[in-house]
Amino acid sequence: MSEKRIAYNSQRRLAIIDQYISEGNYPTASFLAKKLECSVRTVQRDINEMILFYHAPIEARQGNGGYYYSDPTYFLKSVMLSEGELFSIALFDQLLKQYENTPLEENLRHTFEKITAGLPNSITVDSSFLKSNITYIPDLLPEINAKVFETVFSALQNHKTLSFDYRPLQKSSFMERKLDPYHAVCQKGNWYILGFCHDKNEVRVFNMSRIKNAEETNERFKVPDDFKPEDYFDKELGIWLSSKEKYKVKLLIDKEIGTFALERKLHSDQKITEKPDGSILVEFETTQLPEIKRWVLGQGKTVKVLNPPELVKDILSEIDSVKTLYK
Repeated sequence: MSEKRIAYNSQRRLAIIDQYISEGNYPTASFLAKKLECSVRTVQRDINEMILFYHAPIEARQGNGGYYYSDPTYFLKSVMLSEGELFSIALFDQLLKQYENTPLEENLRHTFEKITAGLPNSITVDSSFLKSNITYIPDLLPEINAKVFETVFSALQNHKTLSFDYRPLQKSSFMERKLDPYHAVCQKGNWYILGFCHDKNEVRVFNMSRIKNAEETNERFKVPDDFKPEDYFDKELGIWLSSKEKYKVKLLIDKEIGTFALERKLHSDQKITEKPDGSILVEFETTQLPEIKRWVLGQGKTVKVLNPPELVKDILSEIDSVKTLYK
């Protein structure tokens, strides 16, 4: 039998022993040995291990010698982890950087600490060794006020109207807004709230990082039965509310970055065709033309839009605007 299997059986035995002791029926070593199909000596060794490494308050009852916990609130905090799972826990501390702009970071860190606290004392998780071997580069995201974050989600859960001040992307000042929050979206680390805007009398999306002075009002609302979040964004590309219409996008990618095009998945429904000259044709449907425009412009001369005409026109207009900056 391999060492890994022996270690697993040992952990399983401890969990079963803990279960029987916690039930309060004063199990004896012989009783546990029979249930575990092992020797009494093995059970006694496991009991000693629980006391030594897990600080289990195990006592033996006078008379039959049955075991019990002197502290009835105790339970065995044991987590069986593989080497790969331990590595993932160590890496978790680095991955938390992705959420530094939200209150989620503190909540996730507390969860992380609870998980590691439940590990046996013989196992320690130290992510410091990763700092020299692995570099994690998170997106640089705008900070979200903790109170705003909590207020938005409270109103979302309670179906209460929100009032807040908001600064749109094109403005330098804040404007008062009232919103019935329908759905929250996290796109690439950025958090948005989607709902019915009282001022615009339509469904709008708001970036949480641009919200301040958020308050949950006493006004209640009901989410319309026909509301579907997917009608307002493409979860793979973006949440621009520029159109509900789906466009058939065709992109011709130069052979210069052909390998990159084959590796990268722009959309789960995309169709990829390799041309004889090495170029790549990528086709898919989406409502997110602004997001596609941003991506295409970022690729420069290596990507050409073939369809839809609206996107071609928009990109040409953007190029002309950029040219004026350098005249």
